Amino acid sequence: MAGAYKYNGNVSYELINGEFRMMSRPSVNHMTIEGNILATFKNYLKGKSCRPFNETDVFLDDMNNFVPDVMIVCDPEIIEEDGIHGAPDLVVEILSKSTKKLDRDDKFYKYEQHGIKEYWIVDPFMKCVEVYHLIEGKFVKTCDAQLYTEREYSRLNDKEKAEVISEIKVSLYDDFVVKVEDVFEYVK
Repeated sequence: MAGAYKYNGNVSYELINGEFRMMSRPSVNHMTIEGNILATFKNYLKGKSCRPFNETDVFLDDMNNFVPDVMIVCDPEIIEEDGIHGAPDLVVEILSKSTKKLDRDDKFYKYEQHGIKEYWIVDPFMKCVEVYHLIEGKFVKTCDAQLYTEREYSRLNDKEKAEVISEIKVSLYDDFVVKVEDVFEYVK
């Protein structure tokens, strides 16, 4: 089913478990985070075999056609003119009030089932990034990174400060690291 993601005025749709689900247009903060992540991925991947995409159809199977906010695809065989036909290597979903349940439940399990190696759930409200890696067929949370203001950070105790994760190690390359502050740059 080509192009299940369609715009109708300010509303778009994805095919999830055989049902078309209406998706609201993203907020400014959502689009800012998406642009920040895409730019970071593009800069790092320049000249490498993996490619970043945003707002591109992903055809996982006949019942599921998602449009992740950002993704990385390393297998050129699954890249076609109308979208990605198969599992990307890394998928990023940015939560919104209308999509957070889908991103954490339906999409989470479909991405896991289809073998996505790495899944990021970005929360623009809490300014945090949850990172899941596929280990023995199941997503395991391997990182919980959060951006703190100077004031918030100063209120943490020493143990909490030592546990703050400010960088995300992308599993696809040994030296691919994303700073949490870059993810949330310009986000209010």
